[in-house]
Amino acid sequence: MRRPVEDVVRVHYGQIYVESDPGSFGLDLQESFAGQSAGLCGAAVPGALWLSTGLHTGSVAFTVEVHDHAPPLDPAWEDVVEVSFRPVSAASALVQWAGEASWALDLEETDYRVRYCAQGMDEAHRQDTRLDDEPQLDRYLLQFWPAPPAPDRILKQTSAAAGYWHDYARRQPAPPTAAERAEAERQARLAQEKAEQERRLAHERWQWGGRQPSHALREVGGNVRGLLAFDPDLVHAIDAATPQVQRATALLAARHACEAAGLTDLDWIAAGLTALAEGRPLPPPFDDSDQVWRALETDPRVPDRTVGRAVPPGRPPFEPPPPQRHAHTGSRADAAPEDRRSRGRPGGAAGWCRTTGTTARGSGALRSDGHVR
Repeated sequence: MRRPVEDVVRVHYGQIYVESDPGSFGLDLQESFAGQSAGLCGAAVPGALWLSTGLHTGSVAFTVEVHDHAPPLDPAWEDVVEVSFRPVSAASALVQWAGEASWALDLEETDYRVRYCAQGMDEAHRQDTRLDDEPQLDRYLLQFWPAPPAPDRILKQTSAAAGYWHDYARRQPAPPTAAERAEAERQARLAQEKAEQERRLAHERWQWGGRQPSHALREVGGNVRGLLAFDPDLVHAIDAATPQVQRATALLAARHACEAAGLTDLDWIAAGLTALAEGRPLPPPFDDSDQVWRALETDPRVPDRTVGRAVPPGRPPFEPPPPQRHAHTGSRADAAPEDRRSRGRPGGAAGWCRTTGTTARGSGALRSDGHVR
């Protein structure tokens, strides 16, 4: 037997967890206890355990043991439940609310039986919050040993707090089947892929002035996107024009560029522009791009000046489309607001919320004398 945890741990909203899925974003209370008859230890979500405590906020004594075989049950424990559990990775850990701290459990990826034992839940619940200098009220033991899957069960119930959570578990619908989970994951992937595609298309429309470019426009080389920043309507108009108009526009743009750079007085530049306008083959050095750049570098008549970079007009920034709300495929209705006990980490409304003279839990409330009403 080994003890990976023998410590004082902090709880918030009366909960702490065992997690083994590195990609998990926290647990849902209703899903964790779906289809169980025993409360306190929710094991319906693969690779995770939701552990309930009597204390709402503060430190509790907590021990985790890993055994080779089922250990004997110590009669000193007041509330005891058992569930089955299988880690989904080698990174199992006991995790505090909001991930404030964690303890590695080093569990193998195999089937375990889990026994969760509690003592002092009602007194801890009545006090609600424990400061560090106050006496400890409740303590917990979590035991693991290899065993094939079996139904969850209640081994011992003493406290009203445990009785409330057993009743809560029995009122939850059955968890989704493996096929339902697979279908839900497939639908989630499709929804994510659709959302990503919609965002890409929306960003492309924004880049191209509010409309999608044609296939021909996508294939055009050169600095097309540079012109988009100045006049996207002109880009689309050129795309829709005839080849003759497109050529004439290109010739005009080339001539204006050379004029702005002060190059039209050079004989070899002028010869090239004339050949373009008359539809003749380009004369040297324009028949070789390397030669053109060498000519510009070596011809002493090329003006020694720079042309200022044009500044495009401002436009509103890209706003991605709002996320689409997709139907929940797990077929379970959300719990009523009063039945939520911090809907997973790192936040949510506390189910054990304070009320005048009572501490409400779900649709019932524990009175100061410990009885559920």
